[in-house]
Amino acid sequence: MCLAVPGEIIEITDRDPLTRSGRVRFGGIIKEVNLAYVPEAKVGDWVIVHVGFAISMLNEAEAERTLEYLAQIEAFNELEDDTLV
Repeated sequence: MCLAVPGEIIEITDRDPLTRSGRVRFGGIIKEVNLAYVPEAKVGDWVIVHVGFAISMLNEAEAERTLEYLAQIEAFNELEDDTLV
C-alpha cells in the first residue's frame, strides 16, 4: 500500500524549476521535499507528499480532515495492538 501525507510548506529552498524544493511540516516533523510537480505552490500552502515529492496541492480544510483520518487509523492500530497482548 502506498500512502501520501499532507504537509504545509514552510520554506522554499531551491527555486530552479527542475530541482525546486522546500521544507514541509508534517505535524512536528519537518522534511525537505521536492516541489517540482507543484510549481505554483508557495509558503503556507498545503501539499500531498509521496516518497519525498509533493504530488498535488490541497486546501487547509482537506489537509486537516486527512490528518484526522490518519490519527483515527493510528488510534485503531493502537487499540488492536493492546488486544493482542
